[in-house]
Amino acid sequence: MDLITPSLGLIFWQLVFFLLLVFVLGKYAWRPILSSLNEREKSIEDAIELAKKTRNEMAQLKADNDRAKADAIIERDAILKQARQTAEKMIATAKNEAAQEAKAEIEKARKTFREEQAAAVAKLKGETSKIALEIAEKVLRRELSDKTSQEALVNDWLKDAKLN
Repeated sequence: MDLITPSLGLIFWQLVFFLLLVFVLGKYAWRPILSSLNEREKSIEDAIELAKKTRNEMAQLKADNDRAKADAIIERDAILKQARQTAEKMIATAKNEAAQEAKAEIEKARKTFREEQAAAVAKLKGETSKIALEIAEKVLRRELSDKTSQEALVNDWLKDAKLN
């Protein structure tokens, strides 16, 4: 049983060594360990706080990016709409100008046609008159080859002419 029950001297010396160990550890080990643990805890809290702050900033940046993207889409749509309107105006203007130019060309062609037609009619009249005179001259020469037929023709013309 002596092995199971410790003696009073052994307990005293164990207590002295234990207190000495607690004092030495308290003076040289626990303060640095506790201070490093406190520093570690503080750095972890700072890291967590930084992570929260970064998460909030990222959420804010994402919201800003989404807003900027939406604004860019709206602006793009407005620019495309304006470009379409401008293109439609340009096409309408070009169509109107082309129609006016075509109308002017048609009118010019009609005028040229009328002028050429009038010239052709005048030329045709001149040619017809010339041919008619030549035919009349030939007919008159043949019929008026003698003096009696000439007098008869002049008398007929005088009868037809009404004198006032």
